[in-house]
Amino acid sequence: MINKLISNIRKTNAPIVVGLDPMLNYIPEHIQKKAFAEFGETLEGAAEAIWQYNKGIVDATFDLIPAVNPQIAMSEQFGIPGLIAYKKTVEYCKSKDLVVIGDIKRGDIGSTSAAYAVGHLGQVQVGSKKYAGFDEDFATVNPYLGSDGVKPFMDVCKEEKKGIFVLVKTSNPSSGEFQDRVIDGRPLYELVGEKVAQWGDELMGDGYSYVGAVVGATYPEMGKVLRKIMPKTFILVPGYGAQGGKGADLVHFFNEDGLGAIVNSSRGIIAAYKQEKYKEFGAENYADASRAAVKDMIADISGALENR
Repeated sequence: MINKLISNIRKTNAPIVVGLDPMLNYIPEHIQKKAFAEFGETLEGAAEAIWQYNKGIVDATFDLIPAVNPQIAMSEQFGIPGLIAYKKTVEYCKSKDLVVIGDIKRGDIGSTSAAYAVGHLGQVQVGSKKYAGFDEDFATVNPYLGSDGVKPFMDVCKEEKKGIFVLVKTSNPSSGEFQDRVIDGRPLYELVGEKVAQWGDELMGDGYSYVGAVVGATYPEMGKVLRKIMPKTFILVPGYGAQGGKGADLVHFFNEDGLGAIVNSSRGIIAAYKQEKYKEFGAENYADASRAAVKDMIADISGALENR
């Protein structure tokens, strides 16, 4: 699947991923009203609003982008109906030939980790048959429990030709409470990066590994160091836009071939219509605002890469 991700990036010339993190207060009133008219102000109504909102954004942007990054928690909060909306979103994105990076941040051990891996990336055995659960192409994984938590995902990835992105240096302000702690003279995130590179050597695509890393755009200097530590690792870069990351900050996340990283923007795109820059679109045309924001993001990052 890493080969398909790279192929999609080359085809679109857009090393970006749209984060589908729908909160109800992002969703325009006309979508909510229609969903609530059909299902009431219920979990089912909220899930329908989320699904229609996601679909609108995907319809407006799929020809410009290589991948999407749906956030499962935004669906999980609405229980089973929310998870159904998440599954419908995944299926719809795949029907548009987008690579789906499930933002699930799972991290456990043994059979529990294996069950997460099978549920999201693999196929579960039911009697004599097998079924794909959520069926994303990649999943984000928390490495805090060590190899015991990551290896089950790698096993499924090897079988299904899918991938993972391991949290290494996250974009949130308090990430340094643990990730920056110095151990044997080096910050923890560097040691995790080295481990990700080792895991990746066991699961290589044509030029990059099926084991990727998550490194926040908000820490560009650390990204520069981690790029050298993980030369064959694709880096998923959250924190662009709403969290302060800009194209000029991100050039060191990429290799000289112009590949090696994919930059995520969530509310900066999906809630673009709420921004001053795109307010002329209005809530009715929220998806058109998202398309404009995608074009601006592509131009920002492409320009930065050309001028580095």
